[in-house]
Amino acid sequence: MKEILFFKEGNVEYPSFFSDVFICKWLERIAGYYHKSLGTINFIFCDDEYILSVNRQYLKHDYYTDVITFDYVEGDVLSGDVFISLDTVHSNSMMFATTFENEFYRVLCHSVLHLIGFKDKTDADSKEMRLNENICLDLLKIA
Repeated sequence: MKEILFFKEGNVEYPSFFSDVFICKWLERIAGYYHKSLGTINFIFCDDEYILSVNRQYLKHDYYTDVITFDYVEGDVLSGDVFISLDTVHSNSMMFATTFENEFYRVLCHSVLHLIGFKDKTDADSKEMRLNENICLDLLKIA
C-alpha cells in the first residue's frame, strides 16, 4: 500500500513551492523508472538541531547533514523514514550555487535513490548517485 507522508519537526515551514501531490506523483515516476513501487515513506522536514540529534542517537555521528534515510525496503517496495534538514539544504544550495528548490528536490530524490539501493560512500558510488539524481531531476520536469 502506497502512503507518502510529510511531517515537520523543529523550527521549519514547508517551502512555498511545496506540493505533496506533485511530489508523490514525481516519486511514483522515479520508482517506476527503476522498476520499483512505493510503500510507506515518511518524510520528516526538520532543522539542523533536530537532524543532529537523530544523527547522534541512531547513527552515532556527531555532525550535521542534509538527509538521513532509514531503509525499510521489502523486495521491490520502497519504504523508509527520511529526515531532511531544510537548514542544511538551504546552506548547500548557496555553497553549490543553485536554488533552494533545486537542492530540495535533489535531496528528496537522493533519499529515494538510497531506498532503491544506490550508495554514495566511494567516489565511484557518488558519481553514479549524481548521475541518477540528474535522471530523477529530469523526471521532475515531466512529472
